Amino acid sequence: MTSKKIIFQIHKIVGLLTGIVVFIVAITGCCWAFRDEIESLYDDYETVSPKSDPILTPTQAKQIAQNVFPDQTIHGTLFKKEGHAVEVIFYDADPEFYQSVFLNPYSGEVIQIDNHFSGFFAFILKGHIRLWLPKEIGEQVVGVSILMFILIIISGFILWLPKKRKNLKQRLKFDWKKSTRWKRKNFDLHTVVGFYVCFLALILAFTGSMMSYNWLKYVVYKSTGGEKEARFIIPDNITDVTLDKSTLPMDFLIVKLFKENPEAKSFELHYPKTKDESIYVEVSNSEGLYYDSDFRFFDQNTLEEIETPSIYGKYKNAKIADKIQRMNYDIHIGAIGGIAGKIIAFLASLLVASLPVTGTLLWYGRTYKKKKSIKSLNS
Repeated sequence: MTSKKIIFQIHKIVGLLTGIVVFIVAITGCCWAFRDEIESLYDDYETVSPKSDPILTPTQAKQIAQNVFPDQTIHGTLFKKEGHAVEVIFYDADPEFYQSVFLNPYSGEVIQIDNHFSGFFAFILKGHIRLWLPKEIGEQVVGVSILMFILIIISGFILWLPKKRKNLKQRLKFDWKKSTRWKRKNFDLHTVVGFYVCFLALILAFTGSMMSYNWLKYVVYKSTGGEKEARFIIPDNITDVTLDKSTLPMDFLIVKLFKENPEAKSFELHYPKTKDESIYVEVSNSEGLYYDSDFRFFDQNTLEEIETPSIYGKYKNAKIADKIQRMNYDIHIGAIGGIAGKIIAFLASLLVASLPVTGTLLWYGRTYKKKKSIKSLNS
């Protein structure tokens, strides 16, 4: 067999094995692209009438929300600008529990309780990352399939390259006539669409794989010159003080941060799990983006700021390798390019979803035709 025939066999077999997974992941990716914009249409409960009264402290918010779910773990509390509810986020991995309690920032009244594992987008996300299968199985199937899809993209591009330069033109556009049969049209849909979307498909697949596999994340980080820890690290306190529990320094932190960062969109405070762990605050600097957030850590006894050895620290201190890692999710969903980027990600995902369909039809047409020809000869 020639090298192109071997590549063709690899492309065909791997494509058939992963086709349904790629189709589901791509279609659900389309639906996820505009999640923030769609959810903003019905999140009126997150806004309240601004007052001059002081807002809830982190301790008060925690105590009120814990009464709603006394047996669950609080992941953190999100404070937005004036006129927005305080969101206390609960998360437990086993058994899975992910809900938010929205509080009036002035009175502490419970406004809304959201279950992040229910609703349309929760259904879409489960399909995207694990095919609605149990987490341990589904995530592995998706991860391996997307790695294999990268092989499909590369082999498909090699197969697309014409032997002769004069044939290049017909590989770049649809040249259909009234007499063009559907099999030829299907072939063109697979090859022409595949060529134009292959680069974007490779970006989507690669960034998705980086979220699935820490080893790939590590390899990319080190190969781009990364020097820090490519994982999230919460440093310990730098002091050892016995506090008066009636007044915790943490309760002054959010007000302090609002004054220091008036342009920030929100502050998500994470309560220390032990007496030795520092307070972790995620500062969102841009609406709808994650890569330029500041991850800040404060001694829970003195509020003295502590630096982390991780890539997840202050964005201004991030180097090129750090930024590549931090931008991964925003690149994956297209948010890095604003609304235009999300439209591109949406269209790319939609076109990628068509490739397993047209590819399967190509395989079926060739197999059926071959069997039909053999049957005709035998008769």
